[in-house]
Amino acid sequence: MSQWLEPLTAWLGANPQWLGLALVVVACLECLAVVGLLVPGTVLVLGIAVLAGNGVLTLGETLLLGFIGGLLGDLLSYALGRRYHRGIRGLPGLRRHPEWLAGAEAYFARYGVASLLVGRFIGPLRPMLPMTAGMLDMPFGRFLLVSLVAAAGWSMAYLMPGWTAGAALRLPLAEGFWGEAALVAGGTLLVIGLIVQGSLRQFRWITALAAAASLAMLMGLFFGWPYLKIFDEGLLAVVQGERSPPMDRVMVLITRAGDFHTQLWAAVLLGGLLLALRQWRAAAFAIATLLGTALANGALKVAFARVRPEVLSEPLASFSFPSGHSSAAFAFFLVLGVLAGREQPPRLRLTWLLLACLPATAIALSRVYLGVHWSTDVLAGALLAATVCASSLTLLQWRRPLAALDARVWWLVLPACLGLLGAFAAWGLPTALQLYHYLPLEPG
Repeated sequence: MSQWLEPLTAWLGANPQWLGLALVVVACLECLAVVGLLVPGTVLVLGIAVLAGNGVLTLGETLLLGFIGGLLGDLLSYALGRRYHRGIRGLPGLRRHPEWLAGAEAYFARYGVASLLVGRFIGPLRPMLPMTAGMLDMPFGRFLLVSLVAAAGWSMAYLMPGWTAGAALRLPLAEGFWGEAALVAGGTLLVIGLIVQGSLRQFRWITALAAAASLAMLMGLFFGWPYLKIFDEGLLAVVQGERSPPMDRVMVLITRAGDFHTQLWAAVLLGGLLLALRQWRAAAFAIATLLGTALANGALKVAFARVRPEVLSEPLASFSFPSGHSSAAFAFFLVLGVLAGREQPPRLRLTWLLLACLPATAIALSRVYLGVHWSTDVLAGALLAATVCASSLTLLQWRRPLAALDARVWWLVLPACLGLLGAFAAWGLPTALQLYHYLPLEPG
């Protein structure tokens, strides 16, 4: 693979005018039926994202092009399934590997619409599920709506890390930045790796392990953030150098979903609905996680009293460590992810958690983009939420596992909560845009 991968990336680096088109094509191939199983699209997407971050494309352009390419791959796969139906088994590639389609059919039959969201982040299923949906005559309107959401999440999860690395490589960052960045990234990956491996091996006390690992990393940040100043300032400079008025509006809309009043009413709605539907244990888990995270976040902010970045023309009140937006968003969406994964196989539970973390990550990163939090602030907020969530689940499941919610509960809870978040985010947007008026930092 490296025999042609390295020359391709080298050619794109020498001809950046083709990078946007290459990103659309590669993202399309990665999500295209059968082809996505044969082409190392993930590696190519990561390499192109790094090149894009090196000053060729803005973050918004990179995410948009990746979204377009992924959506195009989904639509072509769906059309292929609708065109050939059961005859699709006779196409080249599927004749020799019928298990590719059989696995996607079984997954789609078991999880329906949700399979298109979850399967987007499972490599062997990603290019096959849209074709399966077309083959089984899933209504196009429903398919398009789910694919829009899935493609947006996939674009953010797969392109943002590479673009950020490319942007950081471009700037003359202070000595010590990469060492501190490696320390933060290594610790975070270690925590995630322990949780993933423990889940896949079905370790009995995996929730307790997740709580302990998250707490250990959190304590490391609590005592170590004064020594991560170069990392925080460098990453903030990278992000601030990419700001633009259109992207500002998008990020302010996203950050509104994590505001105190928004998260408060979302938590009240979620807990109230679960109680009204007599989902007592699920309600206890949700309330313990959301309330515990909020109380812990407030106490830690007062205890550490860290000053916010000097980016806003009128700095916000209160302290920055840990980020309240980040902790509240991760607590809320982790609760939904945990409840969605009950009584499902380990890989599917992990995928639901990944999906739940995407909107929370967007809210957390919007705080760094707007210059109101340091990167370690939002990471500490996420770890705090993970610690409280895993601890609450451990205590609740001490004697017996938490049961899955009925489908009728989800059809009421999920639209109501997401609709409330969207309504609060859109309401008062002009005022929020004025609040987050910024003074850009100089890169470097």
